[in-house]
Amino acid sequence: MALRISHTSIDSHDAYAQSLWWGEVLGYAEDPNDPNAADHDECMIISPDGSSRVLFITVPEEKSVKNRIHFDLRPTDVSREEEVERVVSLGATRIADFVRPDGTGWVVLADPEGNEFCILTGQPQLDALGL
Repeated sequence: MALRISHTSIDSHDAYAQSLWWGEVLGYAEDPNDPNAADHDECMIISPDGSSRVLFITVPEEKSVKNRIHFDLRPTDVSREEEVERVVSLGATRIADFVRPDGTGWVVLADPEGNEFCILTGQPQLDALGL
């Protein structure tokens, strides 16, 4: 037997706002057969090829500590810094910079609700080095 991940769920103060924000960041869209709305407690976004889904769930409690799980994102067609600047312009907050002098490394950001995520270097060959 084997399992596969159906979707990643993220607790949110405002599931709809988070689905819109992350949809813009990732280039994901809502399910046209089950559109998200401002009064929904659960809002899902789906990757263009349908292989990945993220579900935002409205919960009453605020985020109070560092995430136990987070996204590590890798740019596909621009530099890491260009993606960092784009995501910051959408409302992310830069938390920490772990970029090394040789250009490897990552930048830690937070989404509008304070959930941390990283943007890695855009060079996939560095995967083997754990960067």
